[in-house]
Amino acid sequence: MTDTLERTKRTEAPARTRAPARPGEHQPVGELVKQASEQLTDLVRSELRLAQAEMTLKGKRAGRGGGLYGGAGIVALLGMQALVATCIAAIALALPIWASALIMTGVLFLIAAVLALLGRKETRSASPLMPREAISGVKADVEEIKERAHR
Repeated sequence: MTDTLERTKRTEAPARTRAPARPGEHQPVGELVKQASEQLTDLVRSELRLAQAEMTLKGKRAGRGGGLYGGAGIVALLGMQALVATCIAAIALALPIWASALIMTGVLFLIAAVLALLGRKETRSASPLMPREAISGVKADVEEIKERAHR
């Protein structure tokens, strides 16, 4: 990741930079404003390209990590199935096999119901799906900029 980011930083040198004025030489204000505007545009563009490269690398890593989590989930599901079969076999030592299977089915449905209720509670506490704090922060920033611009 660092190599790609370093490459992006090196290749993002501003293309339209001008040599600074020599000591004692004055440039018109319009030219200075134009240069500042061009340099700011170049800076923003290069920062956006750097952010894009960084996010691309992070996205690839997150994708691989998600795939590995998915594989772990499948293996865990198979392990849980084996555990259920083991519990049924253990209960079958004392009861008929149909009764032990029925008991394990009831236990699994009970666990599923508890998890569903907990999930419902968490989902309701997360709504509405809007980043309220981020939006209020942006609004505050805009108001601050407007206020300072009027001074």
